[in-house]
Amino acid sequence: MKCSFYSTLLLGLCYCMNVRAAHPDSIPATVADNATLELVSKQFAFTEGPVADKKGNIFFTDQPNNKIWKYDTRGQLSVFLDKAGRSNGLYVDRKGNIIACADEKDELWSISPKGKIKILVNNFGGHQLNGPNDVWVAPGGGIYFTDPYYQRDYWERKQPDIKEERVYYLAPGAKEPIIAAEDFVKPNGIIGTPDGKQVYVADINGGKVYRYSVNSDGTLSRQQLMASKTTDGLALDDKGNLYLCGNGITVVSKEGEQTGFIPVPESWTANACFGGKNNDILFITAGKSIYTLKMKVKGGE
Repeated sequence: MKCSFYSTLLLGLCYCMNVRAAHPDSIPATVADNATLELVSKQFAFTEGPVADKKGNIFFTDQPNNKIWKYDTRGQLSVFLDKAGRSNGLYVDRKGNIIACADEKDELWSISPKGKIKILVNNFGGHQLNGPNDVWVAPGGGIYFTDPYYQRDYWERKQPDIKEERVYYLAPGAKEPIIAAEDFVKPNGIIGTPDGKQVYVADINGGKVYRYSVNSDGTLSRQQLMASKTTDGLALDDKGNLYLCGNGITVVSKEGEQTGFIPVPESWTANACFGGKNNDILFITAGKSIYTLKMKVKGGE
């Protein structure tokens, strides 16, 4: 009887712990034990677009100050690029180039590891883009980017040249993008799976996050609702969990179940990525600040 009692008690405790870990308002089980949010710096105007290179160094933007910064695996901060085209979202391709959403002139850039700039896209069908916002590079080298319209104080124009706010796809070697998807109110964050078969898009003004299947021509189809949440940037871990940035960070399983919440002190959390030597540091851009958080999982983009 004693053995049975203690076995029952242990099972009960395990059940309670599992329920607690899965509670949507609790700290996600993917966060390392006893880990706390670490403030790295708060010297910026507005941080965005974090991405890691193959070594785990992280690049991010301070858009109002027109800079791309580097946070290396030793924890050192440095300016990677001045006059960065008012870059927002970033992604690193397989050659180590930073693909940047440079919305000063509504362009998509490729920036070499030495800082050499190449303009990849500056229009669609002869029309000025709204303002590339976030970007993901597929395993085969194709580039997906969101193009919402946010009126910038450094623009002379006061209205968009393209009415629709879309996701575009630039095939490898192509000079012009195609429309990948356009059923959004205002697309923002974007990320894809390592196999390149699925892409997640945050419709920030629609208050939704969707998952799409990738077609052979690069277009997106079979829209599936993953979360009804106002979301800015997105990150993905190696277990398929999705990190929704906005009011803190909400974690959603690949089945679409909310499994936890990471509170962040700032009023708005714009974006996050995984990086560090072991790819198990969640790097968070939030307003004037950047943070890190040790995780049990690794990045899965």
